[in-house]
Amino acid sequence: MPAAGDTPIDLTVTVPVYNELDNLPPLYERIRAALEALSRQWELVLVDDGSNDGSAARLDEIAAADARVTVVHLSRNYGQTAALMAGLDHARGAIIVPMDGDLQNDPTDIGRLLAKLDEGYDVVSGWRKDRQDHPIKRNFTSRVANWLISQVSGVHLHDYGCSLKAYRREMLAGVKLYGEMHRFVPIYARWNGARVTEIPVLHHPRLHGESKYGLERVLKVVLDLIVVKFLFRYASKPIYLFGGFGLLCLFASFGAGLWALWLKFFEDTSLIQTPLPLLSVFLAGSGIISILMGLLAEMLNRTYHESQQKPVYRIGSVVRRGGD
Repeated sequence: MPAAGDTPIDLTVTVPVYNELDNLPPLYERIRAALEALSRQWELVLVDDGSNDGSAARLDEIAAADARVTVVHLSRNYGQTAALMAGLDHARGAIIVPMDGDLQNDPTDIGRLLAKLDEGYDVVSGWRKDRQDHPIKRNFTSRVANWLISQVSGVHLHDYGCSLKAYRREMLAGVKLYGEMHRFVPIYARWNGARVTEIPVLHHPRLHGESKYGLERVLKVVLDLIVVKFLFRYASKPIYLFGGFGLLCLFASFGAGLWALWLKFFEDTSLIQTPLPLLSVFLAGSGIISILMGLLAEMLNRTYHESQQKPVYRIGSVVRRGGD
């Protein structure tokens, strides 16, 4: 098979794999056929996420037969987000296309994603418009999650959970993924100035193996969404969040104290007959602690940026007059 030499690689397809032994041979053949039809320099990065069903050995066989294939073996099962991050870290292509390893994504859609990128977009997300999954446990919960993510993030996509996406490499620079945050990469990209769109893609029923997703992932997605929103709005100025909440608590404490005094002097109600004094003290303490936490977060934020010389901005391009 052709080797991936020093020629610049146009396209990297990366696939996280966990216990997909029966799916691997047809997966590789379909991806190879789809990529060879594109007339681009390509590579395939397969990430073994701690499989225990023989998938690791089968992956090594595929890599041994095709020099364009790289296999990354993780030491244990870390989950889809970590496996995707490992694939991104080992990708060399100018365009990176992640996809699932369960044969539900169709590799023939890769060409359509690339054609959409050629229209000037930086990120093209797949939309499983006719999704072949459980109507309640998977499809309904997915619609609810996608609606919530779109409302909170302001980036409106129908299907954040679809792994089949296409990214220009520069849009992934500096991206680090944790938890279940792989689905939020288009949000990171949009917030960094990327042009994001989506197109309908094919989706097939699972033929082999079992789904690794459950209803508990909805809770994880909600919690990760809170983290993403916090990082976007308050990572550079955490005092706005902690200090704002602290001031709100202090104002509420002042109001509760005034109310308690009003009841004592004008309604003849003893301070020990109402919980307002205790509430006032509790709110005041919470407010002071929250403001102090905000100041501490500001110090940590400055240490993070200044010690590592990390800028608080992202450059799109620089233009200078010739000779200046």
